[in-house]
Amino acid sequence: MKELFDFILRFGNLNQQQIDFIASKAKETDLPNDEYFSEAGKIARQVAFVVSGILRVCYYDNKGEEITKYFIEENNLVVDLESFDNEICSSTYVQAVTDCKLIVFERKDWLELLQTIVGWEAIVHKIISRALIQKVERRSPLVSEDATTRYLKFLEIYPTVVNKIPLSYIASYLGITQSSLSRIRKNIAKY
Repeated sequence: MKELFDFILRFGNLNQQQIDFIASKAKETDLPNDEYFSEAGKIARQVAFVVSGILRVCYYDNKGEEITKYFIEENNLVVDLESFDNEICSSTYVQAVTDCKLIVFERKDWLELLQTIVGWEAIVHKIISRALIQKVERRSPLVSEDATTRYLKFLEIYPTVVNKIPLSYIASYLGITQSSLSRIRKNIAKY
């Protein structure tokens, strides 16, 4: 739980009673590699903090091809916000790409925290704003660049991810084929 509170307290202050109440609503759990945290077609009913591991957010395009939108590393919250907040079916999957340790809050408990703890909503808002800004900053440079530059930027953005996850996910994220990615990696290794 220490990691969770170290993270939360970067965005606002809580007293010990509030911290204890949050901890009482949280459940530590393991999410094995390839398992889903949330799935398309279902309503997201949990918020989690990633203690360790890497998840990815993905969907299937109209050709049935799997597209990776982004990765979520440790020390971040994970939730399909639109589905969770509006109680609508999700259009994306959130999948573990390594074994993950999560601290999970059920929807009813999360809502109780929002209603009970003064300042909790402001903290959550700051966390969500940071995540949205981070997502845009990570995606924007990749849009107009050639494949090699996109891969090099990916290495800058996710330095700890590249050797822990399948190349197919990275290729999907970069919008290139796996064989193109292999070629790019081989060319970079020459230098």
